[in-house]
Amino acid sequence: MQNKRQLIISILKERGSATVDELSKELGITSVTVRHHLDVLRSEGLVSEPVVRHRATSGRPQHTYALTVKANELFPKNYDGLAMQLLDEVKAHSDTRAVNVFFEGITRRLLTEAPRPAASEPMPRRLDHAVEFLNEKGYVARWENTDDGYVVHTCNCPYAGIADRHPELCAVDMNLIATLVGRIPERVCHLTEGGESCSYLIRPNALNA
Repeated sequence: MQNKRQLIISILKERGSATVDELSKELGITSVTVRHHLDVLRSEGLVSEPVVRHRATSGRPQHTYALTVKANELFPKNYDGLAMQLLDEVKAHSDTRAVNVFFEGITRRLLTEAPRPAASEPMPRRLDHAVEFLNEKGYVARWENTDDGYVVHTCNCPYAGIADRHPELCAVDMNLIATLVGRIPERVCHLTEGGESCSYLIRPNALNA
């Protein structure tokens, strides 16, 4: 992204909205150039359609521009840090049983979204559906058929940076995989232990979930 467009985004983030004239003065460029950059940002879905602002004094109404929700994704977030602090607080002020109940609740909420396989559904079809669901959740998943059984690989951990301190989150994923495929998996590779993925083996004789 061009530097001027980045500056426009920063200005709109700080002010909430701005007119072409205001951006022109702030950036030291012509109004025509500002409009060009705004048109590009609008085409990318980062700036919303202009809104009419009526002047307090006489004069023509002005058009103001603001960022879209999509543009907020360009700015740093601290979700991981907040999640880490929340989990630390839960553990600091709860006994083991209460902590387990807390994570069981997280698991139940996630599993309500997970599709259950039909009893007659073949395993490859189950795995296709499982991988599709996992990818929607950001796991970057795939599966393969091996001599030992089917293996589901999740190459991205949504809890990266948190699971090291809170391994209960890994148990959430185990339960999720089990629900998606209808069988109890074995984890054979772990990202937190230096693996390239978290990998789950579903043996031919695996127990029903």
